[in-house]
Amino acid sequence: MADYPALFDLWNSLPGFSKGLRSLDDSEEGIAKFLRRNPNTCFVAEEDGKIIGGILAGHDGRRGYIYHALVHPNFQRKGIGKLLADSACEALKAEGITKAGMLVFATNEQGNAFWESQGWQTRPDLTYRNKTLNEKNT
Repeated sequence: MADYPALFDLWNSLPGFSKGLRSLDDSEEGIAKFLRRNPNTCFVAEEDGKIIGGILAGHDGRRGYIYHALVHPNFQRKGIGKLLADSACEALKAEGITKAGMLVFATNEQGNAFWESQGWQTRPDLTYRNKTLNEKNT
């Protein structure tokens, strides 16, 4: 949790990234709850003591999920994203998880290209749906 303020600032500093943030889920309390449930599967990358990337990963006991993966643009194409993704996947495997998924905005061409280069496949046979259970979670 000590990394939360810097990571939250990074999430909000990148154009387009903040549109995926939710007021309750991504609040300090929401992330603390996520980390209590997933204490070994989330990572940050630092350069000179400053957070330049991060990845949240968790699971429900059956499937793993990746959330809020990013590397600051000034540090992209240096292997940091791959290291974060590999770390999260290895941590999920260590917890007995055999398959993981994620959501990437369709308009995020760079992100989609990155994940495809890492072996993540699209599922054109699925339709993603969600339902807001708390209207305060904007």
